[in-house]
Amino acid sequence: MGIKKKLASAGMCLSWFAILAQFALMLLNREVSLMESIIRFFSYFTITTNLLVACYFTAIAFPKNTGWRNSLRSSGAATAITTCILIVGIIYQALLKDLWQPTGLSLLVDQLLHAVIPLFMLAYWIGTIKHQNLGWKSVYNWLLYPVGYLLFALGRGYTSGFYPYPFLNMKHIGLTQTAINIGLIALVTILMLTLLIVIGKTIQRLARPNVQQQ
Repeated sequence: MGIKKKLASAGMCLSWFAILAQFALMLLNREVSLMESIIRFFSYFTITTNLLVACYFTAIAFPKNTGWRNSLRSSGAATAITTCILIVGIIYQALLKDLWQPTGLSLLVDQLLHAVIPLFMLAYWIGTIKHQNLGWKSVYNWLLYPVGYLLFALGRGYTSGFYPYPFLNMKHIGLTQTAINIGLIALVTILMLTLLIVIGKTIQRLARPNVQQQ
């Protein structure tokens, strides 16, 4: 087994463990119905993005040629997923980490989801991803994921009253502040995505053998 596959297997185990452990903790501490708890669990961008990371590493660790695996193994997908998981970590550290004080297993899972896995994904992307086919369009198409998530979170929050994050809670902070928050997060996401594309293309350029011009 090569180093790339070993690292992918480690990332797969870390991410699946964190997601499943968080799911178990949610079930043990739920205050609403089972169905509502499950819906709320998957209403967090942290969970859906870590799930993408888990699926990505699974596709690398078990490289069967199926449609979804091939799509996830692409450089564009890897770059977009890396961007999204970094946004998870940045927003948590900047806005959310002081809202609660987890202990024990909750603290371990919290650190995995918001710090360890984002940094692991970034390190894996820098060190092992092949960037030869990295293109702007293939990466920016993945912006449909956070847009789709945002529409779901706001729509369900409006109808159910549950907003997964305080900076999206229109009923408490108002529509204007919510729009400002979304705009700032969108700007950071686009800047991060653009930065990673530039870094990826730079790695590609440096990795090419120097060809002497005749």
